[in-house]
Amino acid sequence: MPFSPFKVTVIMNTSFYTMKLFVYYIIAGLITNKTVGALQILAIEYIPARSHWNFMSAILQSLSDNGHNVTVYTPFQAGNRSNYTEINLELPSNVGMDAIETLKMFGKPTDMIITVMNMTRHFCNIAHEQKDIRELLNSGKSNYDIIITETASSECSSYVASKTNLPMIYVVPSPMLTHIEHSVFGDGPNPATVSNLFSNHAVPRTFAQRLSNFILLGTSLFALIYKEMELKKIDPQPYDLVKPKKPSLVFMNTHYITDAPRPLPANVIQVGGIHLKSPNSIPNDILEFIENSPHGVIYFTFGSIILMSTLPDHIQNAFKEALAQVPQRVLWKYEGEMKDKPINVMTSKWFPQRDILMHPKVKLFISHGGISGVYEAIDAGVPVLGFPLFYDQPRNIDNLVEAGMGMSMDLLTVQKDEFLKNILELTNNEKYTKNAKITSERFKDRPMSPAESVVYWTEYVVRHNGAPHLKTQAFNLTWYQYILLDVVAVILIVIFLVIFITFKAFKIIYNTFLKNSQTVKPKSE
Repeated sequence: MPFSPFKVTVIMNTSFYTMKLFVYYIIAGLITNKTVGALQILAIEYIPARSHWNFMSAILQSLSDNGHNVTVYTPFQAGNRSNYTEINLELPSNVGMDAIETLKMFGKPTDMIITVMNMTRHFCNIAHEQKDIRELLNSGKSNYDIIITETASSECSSYVASKTNLPMIYVVPSPMLTHIEHSVFGDGPNPATVSNLFSNHAVPRTFAQRLSNFILLGTSLFALIYKEMELKKIDPQPYDLVKPKKPSLVFMNTHYITDAPRPLPANVIQVGGIHLKSPNSIPNDILEFIENSPHGVIYFTFGSIILMSTLPDHIQNAFKEALAQVPQRVLWKYEGEMKDKPINVMTSKWFPQRDILMHPKVKLFISHGGISGVYEAIDAGVPVLGFPLFYDQPRNIDNLVEAGMGMSMDLLTVQKDEFLKNILELTNNEKYTKNAKITSERFKDRPMSPAESVVYWTEYVVRHNGAPHLKTQAFNLTWYQYILLDVVAVILIVIFLVIFITFKAFKIIYNTFLKNSQTVKPKSE
């Protein structure tokens, strides 16, 4: 049907108007937006844990790949490249630890907080004695534009930024550390809606869970404050005399799929999964093992911190006996020679985890629930059987249970029959694979990639001189103002005064009435 003259006129006018708007926005953008050239970025990795470094290095790579110059002090050197320079930072690392000893060390939240605080301050002391960093601290001047660093359980990692007065970005490679959330975010979590980092549930749904969440928050805060005071008293350091610098931004390794939705300040940017890269080719022997399995493959690992071979014999036997009865082949990350190894099992001290999980024949991922592996499983759409050990792992696995793509078991009480039953349920019931694929689609559906978010927001902070407008007002309040104790006190005083005045008024009225009634004599008959 041909256009009428009226329709043609409307279309032409609309197109002309749209073009004018387009030109206007381009000119306005050129006038108002300050461009950011190649930034000079200083990064310090204070925590010698490979999973932490994987997150930090992915952030730094996204910046160097976009033309910014990065200098990083790290205990995990991989070599320099264009726009990227590594400087060795020798920090003691705990890798390949005994399983039971590790659970004893990190199993109790308050003990873990104290241990991590001791470690963090020790690592800060080592880093700040590094020649170049010491010179930077002594001069108080820098040619850098911004500092990127990690905080664990101490704000000593902000010392370099405080001394140089540079804007700072914190990276948090796990879900947010609940016990330091107020000092990092400014706003603390509501224990009624946000599960503690050390909780074994994704969301506090029941009264018991909310109660345990509240107790966890209270005890962890007490442990943090008490230990901080003790360390400052017995081992005072220069950074204890400087007011900790608050971050302009926080890049957090979270996503609403693996961390239940919650209120976050404007300066907290979720970039969960930034470490994920395009899969590489799998070594031939492993690839042949996978592709020659008619029923698919199960991948089994507890990460790099715990040695699987140090597990008690009854636990190892439960694993071996159950896995010997599954139809799938099993890739089992295991150190050394395994006694009585099932014929369907291949062991190795290292496997290319990301590449394996992306293979279409992988049917199940048996994991301890480390956040990096969780994202890899979600991205690949693979169901998970979790044996969470400590830290954020119980919470991470429960998020997968909530998503309908996983199950959780207790390592120390595992039995062969229950283990086998859960493996068969996860591999034979299609709902778990279907939910894993749905979760994967939601995880990938983003307005911009994590790497693009890192680049944009880092440039934003420099472009706006540290972006103080993104920081919450909570940083300007004392602790009693933050929890409204002053407001509550005023309200209680007002209520007390109203009650007191009312009581006095009624008392006066009553006494007046009583006096009048006594002065009035009854009439004689």
